[in-house]
Amino acid sequence: MKKCPSLIAVVLLAAWSGLAFTAEPQPSVLVTTTPMREGSLAKTVTAYGTVVSLPSAKRMVSAHASETVGEVYVHEGDEAPAGAPLLQLVPGAQTAAAFVQAQSALQDAEQQVARTRRMLAQHLATSQQLANDVKALSDAKVALDALKAQGAGGAKTLRAPFRAIVSHVTVAPGALVASGTPLVELENPNSLTLRVGVTPPEARLINMGNTVAVTALAGHEALDGAVLRRGSLIDPATGLVLVDISLPADHLFPGEAARAAITVGQTQGFVVPHSAILVDNRGKPYVVQADGKNARKVPVQVAGTYGDEDVIHGAGLKADQPLVLTGNYQLEDGMQIRLADETARVQK
Repeated sequence: MKKCPSLIAVVLLAAWSGLAFTAEPQPSVLVTTTPMREGSLAKTVTAYGTVVSLPSAKRMVSAHASETVGEVYVHEGDEAPAGAPLLQLVPGAQTAAAFVQAQSALQDAEQQVARTRRMLAQHLATSQQLANDVKALSDAKVALDALKAQGAGGAKTLRAPFRAIVSHVTVAPGALVASGTPLVELENPNSLTLRVGVTPPEARLINMGNTVAVTALAGHEALDGAVLRRGSLIDPATGLVLVDISLPADHLFPGEAARAAITVGQTQGFVVPHSAILVDNRGKPYVVQADGKNARKVPVQVAGTYGDEDVIHGAGLKADQPLVLTGNYQLEDGMQIRLADETARVQK
């Protein structure tokens, strides 16, 4: 039987057409997504500085009379518990002599009062004379008590008035000191302050009471603080404005370097994980949203950063399109995507 040439031609044409119009499968990328979230992040000013003690947190222990330094029990940098001995003072020759004189004056005044009382009973003295002698006795007691308080009665030990850090020891054993001579400087560890410097534009954003997250440069724990004072002068040495920040007790050492993130407001927009933001070959940031089963690249501006999250703005952002997280760096505009959750369900 002869085959019809026209029929054969139709069959071949159909086969060729089928091959020609079979579309090649488009590549797709497996991704994970997260819903878009509008919100805010803390707007912060970041600054660096050093832990210091303000003048109000310092106490100078001084000599109260002419004395000789005996033992010195502490060194610079020591922490002294409340009541701990700091140093011993022995009365100087002049102070010791004044103490002996005050004791003698008190004895004389006591004897004089007793004598005047007897004479008054015999009508040989007046009440005014007795009053004068009693006043002299009272003055003699006050003078002796004052010398005793100054340690004139013997060697005395000066003790820490509160739990303190010894910042300076200005004397050595055997030193002769006069009244008012500084001996030991103490700092209250519960009143340490972080002092940082900020630029003038940043300083204008900062107010007393702003909350602060403080982190030691050698550590990772964030401590809660607050702005105690914002200076109004520029330090000529650095060109910065000084800011003092409160610190919790017993976390940082005097002189330790730390970083401060000062909250000065809130930044509104779409809050996204930092990993969602990519940079194109022109250095411009962008994110990828899932437009159904296709990727859509959207240029954005990063308005603020806090921790591992960012606030972004962008005219092309759509709140109803999920944000692509993993796999985003492989995507071009319009590429097909496969959602990891859906793929896992299909495989099950």
